Amino acid sequence: MGKHRLEQPSRGGSVAKKAMIAGSLTVGSLAVAAGPALAAPAPSATIEIPNLGKFTLPGVDQKQVPNQFRPGSLPGLVTPTLTAGEKAVKAAESKIGSPYSYGAAGPNAFDCSGLVYWSYQQAGRTIPRDSYGQLGGGRAVSYSDARPGDVLIFNGGGHAGIYIGNGQFIHASTYGVPVKKAAVNEWSLVGVRRY
Repeated sequence: MGKHRLEQPSRGGSVAKKAMIAGSLTVGSLAVAAGPALAAPAPSATIEIPNLGKFTLPGVDQKQVPNQFRPGSLPGLVTPTLTAGEKAVKAAESKIGSPYSYGAAGPNAFDCSGLVYWSYQQAGRTIPRDSYGQLGGGRAVSYSDARPGDVLIFNGGGHAGIYIGNGQFIHASTYGVPVKKAAVNEWSLVGVRRY
C-alpha cells in the first residue's frame, strides 16, 4: 500500500537543489543563475521561501538576496498591513454576541455608535462618539464604493454600524438583541463615511 501524499517527506529541498544544478532558481522576482561559481569555492546565501523552508544557494552572495527572501523576514510576507477600517471590522467582529446597552461603548456592552466608536479606538483612531457626529465626520463615500470598515448611518442619522462587505454590516441594534451581522438593504441607509 502506497504512502499518502501528506505522509511523504518534503520535496522542496531536492527541487531547489535540482534547479540549482540545472542552472537557475526562480522564486517570485528572485532569479539566481548558477554559473562557474558552482565549480569553485564561493560564497553562499541562505534564502527562506514561504511553505518550503530555508535553502542555501552556493555561489550567491547574501547581498544579492532580496530582503523578503532573507531568513527571518517571513512576517512581512505573511502578515498584510491592515487599514484602520479593516482593523475596526476585526474589532467589531470580536464583539458579535455582546449585549446591547444604551450609552455603552464597550468593552462588554454597546449601543450602535458605541460599537463603531470602540471598534475604531481598537484600530488606533478616534472618531465621534454618537451616530450624528459619525455622520458628520470622516469623508462621504457612496454605498457603491463602500469598503470594509466604512461607517454606515441609518434611520435619519439615529443608527450606526460598520460595513464588512458583501452587503453586510455589524451593529448593536436594540435591547435584547446582541451585536450581530445584518443586511444593509434591510435598513434605511442615509450615509456612508470613511475614517
